[in-house]
Amino acid sequence: MARDHWFKDAKYGLFIHWGIYSMLGGVYKGEKIPYGAEWIMKNAEIPLQEYRKLAETFNPVDFDAEDIVGKAKKWGMKYIVFTAKHHDGFAMYHSEVSDYNIMNTPFQRDPLKELAEECRKQGIILGIYYSQMQDWEDENGWGNEWDFKPDKEKDFEKYFYNKVKPQVKELLTNYGEVGIMWFDTPYVMPVQLCEELKAYTKSLQPDCLVNGRIGYKLGDYRQMSDNEIPVLSFPGDWETPMTLNDTWGYSRVDHNWKSAADVLYKLVDVVGKGGNLLLNIGPDEKGKVPEGSCKVLDEAGRWLDLNGESIYKCNLNMDFQYEISWGRVTGNDRKMFLHVFKYPEFPYEILITGLKTKIKKVTILDNCEELQFFQSYEPARDEYRFRVLLPKNGKLDKDMVLCAEYEGEIEIQKLE
Repeated sequence: MARDHWFKDAKYGLFIHWGIYSMLGGVYKGEKIPYGAEWIMKNAEIPLQEYRKLAETFNPVDFDAEDIVGKAKKWGMKYIVFTAKHHDGFAMYHSEVSDYNIMNTPFQRDPLKELAEECRKQGIILGIYYSQMQDWEDENGWGNEWDFKPDKEKDFEKYFYNKVKPQVKELLTNYGEVGIMWFDTPYVMPVQLCEELKAYTKSLQPDCLVNGRIGYKLGDYRQMSDNEIPVLSFPGDWETPMTLNDTWGYSRVDHNWKSAADVLYKLVDVVGKGGNLLLNIGPDEKGKVPEGSCKVLDEAGRWLDLNGESIYKCNLNMDFQYEISWGRVTGNDRKMFLHVFKYPEFPYEILITGLKTKIKKVTILDNCEELQFFQSYEPARDEYRFRVLLPKNGKLDKDMVLCAEYEGEIEIQKLE
């Protein structure tokens, strides 16, 4: 599938933050360290010599690539992005460039290779995360000023040519077809190096997407800030990366899980504005996905089994100029989907103001029950109204989806 189509149609992906930081679980010397368990080395300023010792006992014997990819499919995700190297510099794959990698641990297996094989088997697109500027293990990588000299005095180009490009080459030549190279935190990386890195990526895999955090608007799609959803639709392809709790890496002290209803609301909100949601899990030090994550995503996945038509390939930007109090709207070139997150009281009616398109039929998506609807236009106020009557005994399970079939193209009235 062409690269511009699979990403646009996928809508929902699984992010996996996993590394030796999972052994600490967000806690250092008995204290919870704030601002992300995967940043614990920097936030607690753990000396590199001490932090590197985590690799000596890292043995995630419960890691099961087949199970994780299978879970992603069951949860309704269409692609996976795996952290090959996070800011701590530790490679979660077999790297010949640096001996600071998972093959030099008691585990002695390459989880990226196993995931890549399972993605091919199970029909999931593989993406690879790589931190291209920060590297707290390398004396010339950005970010570690407690072990090394200040960032502004480092020879970043030496790091870039000796580690970044060679490792990117490994990732794009040793693991088959890669759908996305997901770069992160470019900060003050020189634009010419960002341009070179993108060109190098494309030279190795021309159809591989490069995300927006390559920097300087060079990405193939826009990357939103972590956990942020724009107020209105955004032109072009874009993606919001989001956590299930308050951190990306595994934390043994963070159990603030989003509910399945909250996840679905955010997914619908993102899709209705033309984007993708990349939702994160953080496996623990044994490679096991936390039960809290599984419970939420299992529940959301069951909803997607019934209502996935209202998410996947829904590429219309549904920007109405009035706030929709009862939910959100997604759509494709044949159907508009009304996502009811707040069930109305008597007379059990939902209203959209500003829809000019003629509706032919409205049904409840999961059971095909046909509903009564009305469309009207008031010339004095120059106002179009579309009302749907819901069942008076309707039961709302997270999100009731209505399917409105329409004629022609979606036309939304613009306020003047």
